[in-house]
Amino acid sequence: MNALLKKTIYLFDQQVLFWESPKIISRLSSFLVLSFIICGIFSFIVYNGLVDLGSFNALFKHPFFAIEVAFTILLIMELLSLIFVLPKSVARSMNKQFELLSLIFIRNAFKEFSHLDSFYLWESSKETIFQMLVYSFGALLIFVVMGFTQNLNRQIRISETYVNQIQFVRIKKLLALFLLISFFAIGVRDVYQLFNTGVYLHSFDTFYTVLIFSDITIVLVALRYTINYYRVFRYSAFVLATILIRISLTIETYYDVLLGVLTSFFVLTLAIAYNFFQKGLSQKELRT
Repeated sequence: MNALLKKTIYLFDQQVLFWESPKIISRLSSFLVLSFIICGIFSFIVYNGLVDLGSFNALFKHPFFAIEVAFTILLIMELLSLIFVLPKSVARSMNKQFELLSLIFIRNAFKEFSHLDSFYLWESSKETIFQMLVYSFGALLIFVVMGFTQNLNRQIRISETYVNQIQFVRIKKLLALFLLISFFAIGVRDVYQLFNTGVYLHSFDTFYTVLIFSDITIVLVALRYTINYYRVFRYSAFVLATILIRISLTIETYYDVLLGVLTSFFVLTLAIAYNFFQKGLSQKELRT
């Protein structure tokens, strides 16, 4: 069993080295720019009626659709980095989730912009512009709140002090590998759906559903290494925050931004309280 676990962990470490290598990052960046240019060209020729792409016409009928495509690819790349952060620190993983949520809101703002056909008629565009403002300021608020949260987490060394920390990290890497497999499986399904129907699903909510189960597993496994109430509560609160993020990805406009921002304040309050209480704990209490 240990030999199988070591091989699995080695496989995950190899994936991290591959996807985070400078060469791959450079290629992904080039792919991002190339996709933006190609989609921009196709949007222009479809918008002006120079070519018929059949079922794909609906995707390229707006002149700014390339912006939405570029940010969607960027989000997919950020999802990969979230998977690789998970074994390092639960707090960093939580911060990464909010980074993704803020980028999703920014992407939604650009998506609304890409569907704006006229800049001159206020009556026909005011709802779209208002939604752009809501998503923009929602993303900005999350950006600011998580900046304060990260600074609070740096004030105290919050990395776990379990005796069996190495084994705990290995289990988190195993879960991260499961997430990586799920990530590619969801991606293949979305691409298959795109080529068959001309509709891209953007299954960020599906990935977050898988992430919730992974986070709950981490909480349960953590009980093997610590019985400290503050740590257990902190991990459980992180899972709740992930669930709230998942909900915010599926509810209607305005409410999704409100829920996302409130959840970021929840995590900020948690960081303030956790750091305050941790200062009053003895070293013996921290190790339990």
